[in-house]
Amino acid sequence: MPTFSFVIPVKPGGYIAALTSLQQLDAGPCPFEILVAEGCSPSRQRNRAADKAQGEIIYFLDDDSRVAPDCLTLAAQAMEDRSIAVVGGPSLTPPDNSLLQQMFGRALSSLFGAGAVRNRYRAVGVSRETTDKELILCNLAIRRAVFLSVGGLDERLYPNEENELLDRIQDNGLKLVHEPRMTVHRSQRRTLRLFIRQMYSYGRGRAQQTLIAGPGTVIGFAPLFFLCYLTLLTVLPFAYIYLVPLCAYLVLDIIFALAAVMSSRSLLCFFLIFLFPLMHISNGVGLLTGLLGGKNGYAPPCKTEEPTVRVVKTFDQPIW
Repeated sequence: MPTFSFVIPVKPGGYIAALTSLQQLDAGPCPFEILVAEGCSPSRQRNRAADKAQGEIIYFLDDDSRVAPDCLTLAAQAMEDRSIAVVGGPSLTPPDNSLLQQMFGRALSSLFGAGAVRNRYRAVGVSRETTDKELILCNLAIRRAVFLSVGGLDERLYPNEENELLDRIQDNGLKLVHEPRMTVHRSQRRTLRLFIRQMYSYGRGRAQQTLIAGPGTVIGFAPLFFLCYLTLLTVLPFAYIYLVPLCAYLVLDIIFALAAVMSSRSLLCFFLIFLFPLMHISNGVGLLTGLLGGKNGYAPPCKTEEPTVRVVKTFDQPIW
């Protein structure tokens, strides 16, 4: 069985909730180590930890990722096929999150809310070959040799650094797999303001990825087109024909909000009728900001340039 290196980036002095779930990990025959990289540039932190890792497979988590007990077994089984370089699973909303956080999770896992990336936030289907759209960096296992051979994460990017990396891996003829049973639980943002900031950040990262690596699918820029359309409505002379796209959007908004109410049997899900437009508009603003900012338009504030990497568990240590 392969050896694994868990890599967890954290802010200096930050709490690492992921370690608690790793204590209950069913490692089976898969030896693993844990490396924590402290700093304020997540892409750089992950790269430096990957350089020091000794495992055959690097398993990236976020500091608040709570892994499924059998995640290593599932990853190892998927990677028995040597043509598979990456396997990842979804990031689910914990049941103990607040009602508002549950709404954020529903929006992210909705076809109308998140489109093709919704499977990052819901466990559906069977193990399958996939693209970057179904994979998320807080729950992602990559062969270390492949990671190093393609140059690791582009440190100019955050977020969306994993999407650009996964595109490069696929360009080398290797496969990506989505394993829906290989879950982590991560809490959603606690306030509406933080959720809007998250959507803005995702849009900005997507735009910078496009500037660095080239255009992806047109649908990824749908929120920007929607934002531009809304802006044009305020300056164009009034005509009913101009309102047709807006009416279509509002109909879909209502349909998907009602569908969430019916599936959850909770009237609170009708809040999605307001949440969907907010997430689309904030994502569109992020896309616009990223395009205007250029390839190096964003850099996390950082007092120390180089991350500190420490090994908190070696292969021969027992689980705590």
